[in-house]
Amino acid sequence: MNLIAGIGCRRGASAEEVIAALDAALAETGRAREAVARLATIPLKAGEPGIAEAAAQLGIEVTIVTDAGDVEVLTESRCSRATAGLGSVAEAAALAAAGVGARLLAPRSSTGRATCALAETAA
Repeated sequence: MNLIAGIGCRRGASAEEVIAALDAALAETGRAREAVARLATIPLKAGEPGIAEAAAQLGIEVTIVTDAGDVEVLTESRCSRATAGLGSVAEAAALAAAGVGARLLAPRSSTGRATCALAETAA
């Protein structure tokens, strides 16, 4: 398990929407759910029940990253920039949580009200 799934979402997104975004990112990169070590998001999204419920259903933890603004992302969302100050919450959270030397496997996947980006840890 060396993947971190960065999650961004609109307020009130359900666990099903979060998992759908995760599954889309996994399908795009040819990875399996079992490879995901944890979900990651930013403090602004820490209270979103859909993210917590998705993690519980998947049997993994959620990491709240505070240094997501320090990483370079691949995509730019006007909504994400306006609300969170980040080009992509999902990409930034994944990279920040995965640590130094991590890399994004692909740009974020978006399904409805949730986005997911997968970062692979260096170790």
